[in-house]
Amino acid sequence: MSSEAEGRFHMVDVSPITSGPLPDTPGAARRAWLRTEDGVRIEAVYEPSTATSVTDPAGSASGTAVVLAHGFTGSAGRPAVRRAAQVFRRHAHVVTFSFRGHGRSGGLSTVGDREVLDLSAAVRWARELGHARVVTVGFSMGGSIVLRHAALEKGTDARADAVAAVSAPARWYYRGTPSMRRVHWVVTRPVGRLVGRYGLGTRIDHKPWDPVPLAPFEAVPLIAPAPLLVVHGDRDPYFPVDHPRMLMAAAEAGGGPAELWLEHGMGHAENAAADELLDRLGNWLARP
Repeated sequence: MSSEAEGRFHMVDVSPITSGPLPDTPGAARRAWLRTEDGVRIEAVYEPSTATSVTDPAGSASGTAVVLAHGFTGSAGRPAVRRAAQVFRRHAHVVTFSFRGHGRSGGLSTVGDREVLDLSAAVRWARELGHARVVTVGFSMGGSIVLRHAALEKGTDARADAVAAVSAPARWYYRGTPSMRRVHWVVTRPVGRLVGRYGLGTRIDHKPWDPVPLAPFEAVPLIAPAPLLVVHGDRDPYFPVDHPRMLMAAAEAGGGPAELWLEHGMGHAENAAADELLDRLGNWLARP
Protein backbone atom coordinates (compact mmCIF):
# COMPACT_ATOMS: atom_id res chain seq x y z
CA MET A 1 0.00 0.00 0.00
CA SER A 2 1.62 3.28 -1.05
CA SER A 3 1.27 6.66 0.60
CA GLU A 4 0.02 8.04 -2.73
CA ALA A 5 -2.83 5.53 -2.82
CA GLU A 6 -3.90 6.31 0.73
CA GLY A 7 -3.54 10.04 0.15
CA ARG A 8 -6.47 10.13 -2.26
CA PHE A 9 -8.92 11.05 0.51
CA HIS A 10 -6.99 14.28 1.34
CA MET A 11 -9.03 16.47 -0.98
CA VAL A 12 -10.88 19.22 0.93
CA ASP A 13 -9.43 21.93 3.16
CA VAL A 14 -9.98 21.59 6.91
CA SER A 15 -11.42 24.65 8.64
CA PRO A 16 -12.36 25.12 12.31
CA ILE A 17 -15.95 25.97 13.17
CA THR A 18 -14.61 28.20 15.93
CA SER A 19 -11.51 30.26 15.23
CA GLY A 20 -9.95 33.56 16.16
CA PRO A 21 -7.17 34.93 18.36
CA LEU A 22 -5.74 33.32 21.44
CA PRO A 23 -7.52 33.75 24.77
CA ASP A 24 -7.25 37.22 26.30
CA THR A 25 -6.66 35.79 29.78
CA PRO A 26 -3.26 34.19 30.37
CA GLY A 27 -3.64 30.48 31.09
CA ALA A 28 -7.25 30.34 29.84
CA ALA A 29 -8.35 27.33 27.81
CA ARG A 30 -10.05 27.72 24.45
CA ARG A 31 -12.60 25.19 23.23
CA ALA A 32 -13.56 24.68 19.60
CA TRP A 33 -15.41 22.42 17.22
CA LEU A 34 -13.29 21.47 14.22
CA ARG A 35 -14.60 20.16 10.91
CA THR A 36 -12.50 17.48 9.23
CA GLU A 37 -11.96 17.10 5.48
CA ASP A 38 -14.68 14.45 5.35
CA GLY A 39 -17.14 16.55 7.36
CA VAL A 40 -16.89 15.05 10.86
CA ARG A 41 -17.31 17.42 13.82
CA ILE A 42 -14.45 17.09 16.33
CA GLU A 43 -14.23 18.57 19.83
CA ALA A 44 -10.90 20.19 20.67
CA VAL A 45 -9.32 22.14 23.55
CA TYR A 46 -6.35 24.53 23.47
CA GLU A 47 -4.48 25.24 26.72
CA PRO A 48 -1.56 27.70 26.89
CA SER A 49 1.64 26.60 28.54
CA THR A 50 2.14 27.19 32.25
CA ALA A 51 5.85 27.89 31.62
CA THR A 52 6.57 31.63 31.61
CA SER A 53 9.39 31.09 29.11
CA VAL A 54 6.89 30.24 26.35
CA THR A 55 4.02 32.57 27.30
CA ASP A 56 4.39 36.33 27.33
CA PRO A 57 2.50 38.52 29.86
CA ALA A 58 -0.35 39.07 27.42
CA GLY A 59 -0.89 35.33 27.04
CA SER A 60 -0.06 35.24 23.33
CA ALA A 61 1.52 32.25 21.66
CA SER A 62 5.16 31.55 21.22
CA GLY A 63 7.14 28.35 21.22
CA THR A 64 5.80 24.89 20.50
CA ALA A 65 2.26 23.52 20.43
CA VAL A 66 1.86 19.83 21.28
CA VAL A 67 -1.14 18.04 19.75
CA LEU A 68 -2.04 15.00 21.86
CA ALA A 69 -3.70 12.00 20.20
CA HIS A 70 -5.38 9.65 22.70
CA GLY A 71 -5.79 5.90 22.53
CA PHE A 72 -8.80 3.77 21.57
CA THR A 73 -11.78 4.42 23.93
CA GLY A 74 -10.10 7.60 25.24
CA SER A 75 -11.18 11.22 24.77
CA ALA A 76 -10.06 14.76 25.48
CA GLY A 77 -11.80 14.62 28.85
CA ARG A 78 -10.49 11.30 30.16
CA PRO A 79 -8.39 11.60 33.35
CA ALA A 80 -5.27 10.00 31.86
CA VAL A 81 -5.39 12.36 28.87
CA ARG A 82 -5.96 15.37 31.11
CA ARG A 83 -3.02 14.33 33.30
CA ALA A 84 -0.70 14.01 30.31
CA ALA A 85 -1.83 17.38 28.95
CA GLN A 86 -1.14 19.13 32.25
CA VAL A 87 2.39 17.69 32.40
CA PHE A 88 3.06 18.70 28.78
CA ARG A 89 1.89 22.26 29.58
CA ARG A 90 5.01 22.67 31.72
CA HIS A 91 6.94 22.66 28.43
CA ALA A 92 4.60 23.82 25.65
CA HIS A 93 1.09 24.85 24.65
CA VAL A 94 -1.22 21.84 24.29
CA VAL A 95 -4.12 20.87 22.03
CA THR A 96 -6.22 17.88 23.04
CA PHE A 97 -9.15 16.55 21.04
CA SER A 98 -11.43 13.53 20.79
CA PHE A 99 -11.17 11.27 17.78
CA ARG A 100 -14.33 10.56 15.79
CA GLY A 101 -16.65 8.22 17.63
CA HIS A 102 -15.06 9.19 20.97
CA GLY A 103 -16.13 11.70 23.61
CA ARG A 104 -18.37 14.44 22.23
CA SER A 105 -16.98 14.22 18.70
CA GLY A 106 -19.25 13.09 15.90
CA GLY A 107 -18.86 10.21 13.50
CA LEU A 108 -17.81 6.63 14.06
CA SER A 109 -14.42 5.26 15.02
CA THR A 110 -12.53 3.60 12.18
CA VAL A 111 -9.92 2.44 14.73
CA GLY A 112 -7.01 4.34 13.23
CA ASP A 113 -7.86 4.78 9.55
CA ARG A 114 -9.67 8.06 8.85
CA GLU A 115 -8.66 9.43 12.25
CA VAL A 116 -5.66 10.89 10.42
CA LEU A 117 -8.09 13.56 9.21
CA ASP A 118 -9.06 14.38 12.82
CA LEU A 119 -5.41 14.88 13.75
CA SER A 120 -4.84 17.04 10.66
CA ALA A 121 -7.72 19.30 11.72
CA ALA A 122 -6.22 19.71 15.20
CA VAL A 123 -2.73 20.47 13.84
CA ARG A 124 -4.11 23.07 11.40
CA TRP A 125 -6.01 24.70 14.27
CA ALA A 126 -2.81 24.96 16.31
CA ARG A 127 -1.14 26.70 13.37
CA GLU A 128 -4.11 29.06 12.96
CA LEU A 129 -3.64 30.00 16.61
CA GLY A 130 -0.17 31.28 15.75
CA HIS A 131 2.18 28.36 16.37
CA ALA A 132 4.87 27.94 13.74
CA ARG A 133 6.15 24.73 15.38
CA VAL A 134 3.55 22.03 16.00
CA VAL A 135 4.46 18.53 17.17
CA THR A 136 2.34 15.45 17.72
CA VAL A 137 2.32 12.76 20.38
CA GLY A 138 0.07 9.73 20.24
CA PHE A 139 -0.72 6.86 22.58
CA SER A 140 -1.57 3.32 21.36
CA MET A 141 -4.10 3.83 18.51
CA GLY A 142 -3.13 7.51 18.62
CA GLY A 143 0.50 6.44 18.24
CA SER A 144 -0.26 4.62 14.99
CA ILE A 145 -2.17 7.68 13.79
CA VAL A 146 0.61 10.20 14.49
CA LEU A 147 3.04 8.01 12.52
CA ARG A 148 0.80 7.81 9.47
CA HIS A 149 -0.14 11.48 9.76
CA ALA A 150 3.52 12.55 9.83
CA ALA A 151 4.16 10.60 6.63
CA LEU A 152 1.03 11.63 4.75
CA GLU A 153 0.98 15.32 5.69
CA LYS A 154 4.71 15.98 5.24
CA GLY A 155 5.18 19.33 3.51
CA THR A 156 1.60 20.56 4.08
CA ASP A 157 0.17 23.06 6.57
CA ALA A 158 -0.93 20.08 8.68
CA ARG A 159 2.60 18.70 8.96
CA ALA A 160 4.15 17.56 12.23
CA ASP A 161 7.53 19.14 13.00
CA ALA A 162 8.36 16.24 15.33
CA VAL A 163 6.43 13.11 16.28
CA ALA A 164 6.37 10.80 19.30
CA ALA A 165 4.53 7.47 19.34
CA VAL A 166 3.90 5.81 22.72
CA SER A 167 2.81 2.15 22.94
CA ALA A 168 2.05 2.11 19.21
CA PRO A 169 1.54 -1.01 17.11
CA ALA A 170 3.94 -1.55 14.22
CA ARG A 171 1.51 -3.59 12.10
CA TRP A 172 -2.21 -4.16 11.71
CA TYR A 173 -4.40 -7.12 12.74
CA TYR A 174 -2.13 -8.16 15.60
CA ARG A 175 -3.85 -10.72 17.86
CA GLY A 176 -0.86 -12.16 19.70
CA THR A 177 -1.95 -11.12 23.22
CA PRO A 178 -5.20 -11.68 25.15
CA SER A 179 -5.64 -7.90 25.40
CA MET A 180 -5.55 -7.48 21.63
CA ARG A 181 -7.89 -10.44 21.10
CA ARG A 182 -10.40 -8.63 23.32
CA VAL A 183 -9.97 -5.43 21.28
CA HIS A 184 -10.64 -7.35 18.06
CA TRP A 185 -13.78 -8.83 19.60
CA VAL A 186 -15.04 -5.35 20.48
CA VAL A 187 -14.29 -4.00 17.00
CA THR A 188 -15.42 -6.88 14.78
CA ARG A 189 -18.45 -8.39 16.53
CA PRO A 190 -21.90 -6.74 16.69
CA VAL A 191 -22.20 -7.47 20.41
CA GLY A 192 -18.66 -6.19 20.89
CA ARG A 193 -19.56 -2.89 19.22
CA LEU A 194 -22.54 -2.61 21.57
CA VAL A 195 -20.15 -3.04 24.48
CA GLY A 196 -17.95 -0.40 22.91
CA ARG A 197 -20.83 2.05 22.57
CA TYR A 198 -22.57 1.59 25.90
CA GLY A 199 -19.78 0.25 28.08
CA LEU A 200 -16.74 2.10 26.75
CA GLY A 201 -18.37 5.22 25.29
CA THR A 202 -16.93 4.53 21.82
CA ARG A 203 -19.04 4.35 18.65
CA ILE A 204 -17.35 1.99 16.18
CA ASP A 205 -17.94 1.75 12.44
CA HIS A 206 -18.99 -1.75 11.39
CA LYS A 207 -17.44 -1.48 7.91
CA PRO A 208 -14.01 -3.06 7.35
CA TRP A 209 -11.10 -0.98 6.05
CA ASP A 210 -11.22 -0.48 2.28
CA PRO A 211 -8.49 0.05 1.31
CA VAL A 212 -6.31 -1.09 4.19
CA PRO A 213 -4.39 1.99 5.40
CA LEU A 214 -0.64 2.31 5.35
CA ALA A 215 0.76 0.27 8.25
CA PRO A 216 2.74 2.19 10.90
CA PHE A 217 6.02 0.46 9.99
CA GLU A 218 5.42 1.41 6.34
CA ALA A 219 4.78 5.03 7.28
CA VAL A 220 7.86 5.46 9.47
CA PRO A 221 10.47 5.66 6.66
CA LEU A 222 8.45 8.50 5.09
CA ILE A 223 8.57 10.73 8.19
CA ALA A 224 12.16 11.99 7.76
CA PRO A 225 13.51 14.60 8.16
CA ALA A 226 11.13 15.24 11.09
CA PRO A 227 12.52 13.80 14.36
CA LEU A 228 10.83 10.64 15.62
CA LEU A 229 10.61 9.24 19.14
CA VAL A 230 9.26 5.75 19.85
CA VAL A 231 8.35 5.03 23.49
CA HIS A 232 7.29 1.59 24.67
CA GLY A 233 6.95 -0.31 27.93
CA ASP A 234 8.65 -3.66 28.37
CA ARG A 235 5.53 -4.91 30.20
CA ASP A 236 2.98 -3.73 27.62
CA PRO A 237 0.09 -6.26 27.71
CA TYR A 238 -1.11 -5.28 24.20
CA PHE A 239 1.98 -5.01 21.99
CA PRO A 240 5.26 -6.75 22.91
CA VAL A 241 8.62 -5.13 22.32
CA ASP A 242 9.03 -6.50 18.79
CA HIS A 243 6.62 -3.70 17.74
CA PRO A 244 8.83 -0.75 18.75
CA ARG A 245 11.88 -2.59 17.42
CA MET A 246 10.13 -3.05 14.08
CA LEU A 247 9.32 0.68 14.01
CA MET A 248 12.93 1.57 14.75
CA ALA A 249 14.22 -0.73 12.01
CA ALA A 250 11.88 1.06 9.61
CA ALA A 251 13.12 4.45 10.87
CA GLU A 252 16.71 3.42 10.21
CA ALA A 253 15.73 2.45 6.67
CA GLY A 254 14.25 5.94 6.22
CA GLY A 255 17.45 7.61 7.37
CA GLY A 256 15.79 10.17 9.61
CA PRO A 257 16.61 11.09 13.23
CA ALA A 258 14.94 8.57 15.53
CA GLU A 259 15.16 7.46 19.17
CA LEU A 260 13.75 4.52 21.11
CA TRP A 261 12.92 4.74 24.81
CA LEU A 262 12.20 1.25 26.11
CA GLU A 263 10.72 1.90 29.54
CA HIS A 264 11.39 -0.70 32.24
CA GLY A 265 8.26 -1.88 34.03
CA MET A 266 5.85 0.27 32.00
CA GLY A 267 2.54 -1.10 30.80
CA HIS A 268 0.38 0.38 28.05
CA ALA A 269 -0.21 3.92 26.81
CA GLU A 270 -1.36 7.01 28.69
CA ASN A 271 -2.77 5.11 31.66
CA ALA A 272 0.63 3.53 32.35
CA ALA A 273 2.82 6.58 31.64
CA ALA A 274 4.29 7.92 34.88
CA ASP A 275 4.54 11.66 35.41
CA GLU A 276 8.33 11.41 35.20
CA LEU A 277 8.09 9.84 31.73
CA LEU A 278 5.53 12.43 30.61
CA ASP A 279 7.84 15.20 31.83
CA ARG A 280 10.77 13.77 29.84
CA LEU A 281 8.49 13.37 26.84
CA GLY A 282 7.26 16.96 27.13
CA ASN A 283 10.86 18.18 27.25
CA TRP A 284 11.71 16.17 24.10
CA LEU A 285 8.65 17.50 22.25
CA ALA A 286 9.34 21.13 23.16
CA ARG A 287 13.01 21.26 22.25
CA PRO A 288 13.67 23.01 18.90
